This record gives sequence, C-alpha cells and structure tokens, in this order.
Amino acid sequence: MRKSRRLQWVSVSGLLLSLLSLGSTARAADKYGDEAEGTRNYDDFERSRACASCHKDFYQQYQQAMMSQAYTHHWDEIEYFELAVPHADRNPKLAGIKAACNGCHSPMAFLAGDTPPPRVDKKSRANESVTCDVCHTIKGKGPDGTPFNFSYISSPGKTKYGPRAGLESPHHNTKKLDFIRTPEFCGTCHNEKSPYGIWVKSTQIEYAEGPYPKMGLRCHDCHMPKATGRISSMSKEDLPMHQHIFFGAHVMSKIRGAIEMRMHPDRQDVEPGETVKIKLYLFNAKAGHKIPTGSVEDRQLWVHLEATDSKGQVYHLPVDKKGFPDEETTIASNELAWFDLGEAMGKKDFKGLPRDGIPEGDRIFRMAYYNPKNQITIMQWYTARLGTDYRIGPLETKVETYTFKVPSRAPIGKMTVKANLYYRLLVKPVGEFLKVPEEELADRLMNEVSTTFEVIDD
Repeated sequence: MRKSRRLQWVSVSGLLLSLLSLGSTARAADKYGDEAEGTRNYDDFERSRACASCHKDFYQQYQQAMMSQAYTHHWDEIEYFELAVPHADRNPKLAGIKAACNGCHSPMAFLAGDTPPPRVDKKSRANESVTCDVCHTIKGKGPDGTPFNFSYISSPGKTKYGPRAGLESPHHNTKKLDFIRTPEFCGTCHNEKSPYGIWVKSTQIEYAEGPYPKMGLRCHDCHMPKATGRISSMSKEDLPMHQHIFFGAHVMSKIRGAIEMRMHPDRQDVEPGETVKIKLYLFNAKAGHKIPTGSVEDRQLWVHLEATDSKGQVYHLPVDKKGFPDEETTIASNELAWFDLGEAMGKKDFKGLPRDGIPEGDRIFRMAYYNPKNQITIMQWYTARLGTDYRIGPLETKVETYTFKVPSRAPIGKMTVKANLYYRLLVKPVGEFLKVPEEELADRLMNEVSTTFEVIDD
C-alpha cells in the first residue's frame, strides 16, 4: 500500500513539475524587454565556470572583461544602489528602472524577477553578471526594429547558439545563429532609451549611421578580434575565431591612440606681445562609433593645452569658442551642477558639486544630458533631453583653435606648445562625492602632440 501511494505521489509530483515547467516555458516564450521580467529562474542558466572545462581560453578572456563584472563593478554597484534604487522609490515614473538596469547588468536576476538583487557582498548569482550562458542562449530579438533596452529573446536550455554549424559537444547541443554575428545582437543592450523616451545609449545606432557598415566591419571585429585557435579542448584543428576579449573603455590599450592628433601654429616667428593662433586636429581613426560612447553622461574626454617658454614658464591656453548652441557644456567649468543627485538620494540641502573637475577653459568632447528640470544630470534614467552632440564621430576630425597672446616679457627662444588628450570613466567630482574608487576617476592619457614656434626679438 505504501509503495503504491509513493508511486502515485511521484507520478502526481512529476506531473505537477511538468505542468509548472510548461507554464514557465509558456510565460517566457519569445518575450523580451520588460515583458520578460520574472519569466525564468536562476537555475535555468548554467554557471560560466561550467564552460571553462572545455573553453579554457574563452573563459579566462571573459573573466577579465567587463561582461563578467557588469553587476559587481564598483561604480555600477554604487550607481544602482545609491542612486537608481532610491530614486525609483521616490519617483513613480522611474519605478521600472530597478528591474530594467539588470536587464543588461545582471540578466539572470532580471529574468528571474529578483528585484533588486542582493548587494554584491551577499555573493548571490546576480554577481555572475553577463554570463556565457546568457549570451549563448539568446535566440533572437523583439520585432520592434532597432534593438534596445534588453530586447533579446532568452531561451536557456541544452541548445547553445553560436556562429558555426556542425559543431558537436558532449555537454550541450549546438546550433548556428546568424543573429549572434550581427551588431544588432550587441544593440539589445548597447542601445538604451530612458523612461522619457530619450536615446541615452546609442553605440550600435552610431555604428549603423557611420561609415563602418559599408566597409564590412562589425562590432565583433574590434571588440572580439579574430585569431586562430581551438574552439574547445576537444577541437582537432585550429580555426579563425572571434576572441572573447570584449575590450573597451576600461582597457588602456584600447583607448590609447584611438584619437590621433596633429597641431601647428599659424606662423613660426612671434614677437613678445603679439598673438599666435594654434590649430589642433583630432581624428577618430579607430572607433566605429562616437568617442565617447555608451555611458556618455559619465565619460569625460578633454584636451588640455600648455605653452612652455625657453625658461620653463608654463601658460595654460583656453580653447577658442565657436559659438554653437550649448557650447558652454563643452568648455570646462567648475560652476556648481549635478543638483539632482540630492533628489535621488533624499538630500534636501544638497548644494551641488563642481561640474567638471577639469582646468577651466579646456575643450570637452561631450553630449550633456538634461533632466526634466533642465538641469545637467549624470543619471541616464532621469534624462528628458540631450544637449548638443560634440563627441568625435567615426572617421571624423574636430578642429580646435587656441589664440595665444605671447606675454610681453616672454624670453626670447623656442616656445613649445603641448596638447594632452585625457579620458575619464566618470566625472571626478561626482565620483569623489559617491566614494568611487580612485582608479575610476584617474586621468588617462589618451594621446599627446606638440609643436613649436620662436619668440624673437623685435
């Protein structure tokens, strides 16, 4: 009798599990974006370390990339828990961002409906960030045209999607998916609209509108460069394959030299008290999108010019104004700004922070983000409009001029003018206020160039 009841229970429980599984599959079928929230479980996805036994090189490459740190990276954790979550609690229009941030930063947490996920120190599966299984079980995107806001369709299971057909594995099924080879695959997370309908990330869109598609170059060709190797430990031959390096703004070897520079004076001989005009050219020779791109509200790209006379005296050269709309946001200033940080954090007496933390008068290549109160903001989810786009596009050259009146007491001899192009991952005053580690705020020398002219005796 007991045996019969036990068999009966196993059958019933098995049926219930099957029905629950079918229900889960039905809920998740081809859903994408906000509709996919809570349609999966963490256990639907394998851990990336499971891939390491066969794909050793890919796994080690991935471990060093921001893909594996999209949730645990210090600035991302601070931005999410110190700004986004409390802001969403205070402003009903922003309520959805608590889940939406994780649609790309921790897709498993989003798909599992784990909102907000535990803090990083709790070491939950949310910490796994963008895993191997997350990307290789995406089977397509929503049908709404331009991909954005995690519009991928997740289909976890034994079938793993990749760019090749005919591969066999003892651990999983493999299936060729053309979509994984397209820039649109990247665009599902590297394009983003704010709750106000503003494109606050548009890297894939910038690429699509630029010259690189006509040249046959894709995101993968620069961020996952090809090299010959073995796909897995069981492979019998070397093949050309895209490496899983995913290097970008956090890797100095990637950004160094991405902007080429050249500079010259309008004449070679200048008397003390006279004026010389320096012309500087900045050419985006390397990136298939604008620089900076992605988290444009965070990034700072600026050029600093100094002239040094024959006795070592240094003079700072501010950029000449061009007079285009919103130009004031592209010329460094330390007036107070970022007032809405207080709103997000519930600090009613917040007075703002210095805007740039850059020598005043330097040219900044940026596109300012503005909140609904028309204040410059660093919170992409609170962006209601964009300022003038003064970033450097693919294969675009920006030309800046600097009018320098040589001091009347400048010594005779060679005057050297040097331009340093710097890059920061985060606006320094904001990072310091939020106690972001110093490495995120470092001035990274992206390139440099110099020229000379002679100060002569009249």
